[in-house]
Amino acid sequence: MDPPTKRTAETGADIPAHPMSKKSKGTKGWQVAKRGQKLPSGSGPSIEAGDAGIWATCDKNTEGKCTAELRDLFNEYAERIYGSNADVIETPARAGHDEGEVDIEANIRHEIEGLQVPRRTPLFQSVRLEVQCVLFFKTRPPVEPVSFVHGICSDTLNGTLRTRTRCVRRLTPMTMMGKATEKSLDEVGKVVLAPHFHVEGMPPQKFAIRFSSRNHHTLAREAVIKQVADAVGRPHVVDLTKYDALIIVELYKNMCGMSVVGNDFEPLKRYNLAEIHDSRRAAWANQKGPDGE
Repeated sequence: MDPPTKRTAETGADIPAHPMSKKSKGTKGWQVAKRGQKLPSGSGPSIEAGDAGIWATCDKNTEGKCTAELRDLFNEYAERIYGSNADVIETPARAGHDEGEVDIEANIRHEIEGLQVPRRTPLFQSVRLEVQCVLFFKTRPPVEPVSFVHGICSDTLNGTLRTRTRCVRRLTPMTMMGKATEKSLDEVGKVVLAPHFHVEGMPPQKFAIRFSSRNHHTLAREAVIKQVADAVGRPHVVDLTKYDALIIVELYKNMCGMSVVGNDFEPLKRYNLAEIHDSRRAAWANQKGPDGE
């Protein structure tokens, strides 16, 4: 089994992306620019400190199609576990008047507000990145990225969720994003690590750290891993293969993100949906036997 800190396929994708004028089949305008070209700044969403979200990798030149597949999958699964009104933002109730006080204007305004359709905001927002084969979806409550991605992968593996994705590869949840600096990494770590390692009376945990960097050249891998391990602290110990918790650290340009996942990360194919589908097909073929019976 490879050490959990190794990343190969994702870390090598450092080619900037650019929406070319000529579209190719299935990409919906997502094209990769030649090396050295810049992606013009747009008005779309961007990754900001304090965000939560989900990284995703996909096949080459399928970023647009993968975005559509993931949006459908995420919305379908969110409705399944959170309900159909999870994207409704409730209007906070206005403070009432003292008993006996009559405010006709306020009453009329309150009645008008009651007739308005509740405001809906998306639970998932795709962010266009300057890197090939990589996507990011910002999330908002009630979506909790780690449990959400874990649910998709485990339900896909056991057959209770039939995902219709052809381009999607790995999903990586991020509990919190911050700036890619030592100070911000420490601040993100305090928030993300506390529920898993710093609860009073909890037994010692074995942990590993999985690090990935894309388009980032400031913080060194070894320094980040040491800083995160120090933030976990005693009495917890490092175990790269038989860990209780896996800390995932992702750096992209000037942003860093962190999450903690469970010890079923490997059985769930490291949250790689394509590999989960392959394992299900192989298991199904073995059950049928060589004669298809």
